[in-house]
Amino acid sequence: MRWAWIRICAAITGLSGVVAGFIVNVDRAARQGQGLGDVLANYFSLFTIVSTLLSIVALIAAASWAMRHPGSSREPLGIALAIAAVTGPVLLLGLVYNALLRGLPSAVALGDTAGIAMLDKYAAEVLHVVLPIFFVLDLLLAPRRRGLPWWTLAMLVGYPLGWTTYTMVRGERVENPDGTTPWWYPYPFLDPHGTGGYSSALTYIGVILVGFLAIGALIILVGRYRERRGTRHGAPAAHGPLAV
Repeated sequence: MRWAWIRICAAITGLSGVVAGFIVNVDRAARQGQGLGDVLANYFSLFTIVSTLLSIVALIAAASWAMRHPGSSREPLGIALAIAAVTGPVLLLGLVYNALLRGLPSAVALGDTAGIAMLDKYAAEVLHVVLPIFFVLDLLLAPRRRGLPWWTLAMLVGYPLGWTTYTMVRGERVENPDGTTPWWYPYPFLDPHGTGGYSSALTYIGVILVGFLAIGALIILVGRYRERRGTRHGAPAAHGPLAV
């Protein structure tokens, strides 16, 4: 029951980061005379924001189930799969941001007031540091964690592939809010109009897919190990032995 409340607190924290980023984008759109609808549509199309919103839903669903079903039985497959599906994206976002993007200057941020700059910093830290750390702890420590069968690895990469397809199709159909290009991609490495064209963008997509497969496999390995260890120590399995 205690971990259910921890998951709810993590969901609220994640939501606060999304709201902080929302305020920052509204302020910058107004300051630069950009269309607010276009800016917010782009904001809620970012992989970071979509992944965070999905993680909030998954955490609340998992916490709600745990509160309704106290005991020691493993969480159901749907809950375990939902948590695993958002864990991979959140962890990869944290790795990429802290390894490659932290500290990079942003031209639009130069005009921020002190309050907006503080909210921008808060959003970045919550979404790229706090949440990834929480999901690592959840993977390693959450009670009643269920091991996933290996076939679920395909499902764990389904959401990232779906988002990538959406982004590549949408990118050619929306104009950059600043008016510089008739297209808009949330991340430069996905923009086929840059150096290298589509071959470069597809290469990045392939590398990211490999990253998701590796993280997904690690999530499944940890979950299966924890369930076997729990079973050996007397905790009942969810529905018999682990599925393949």
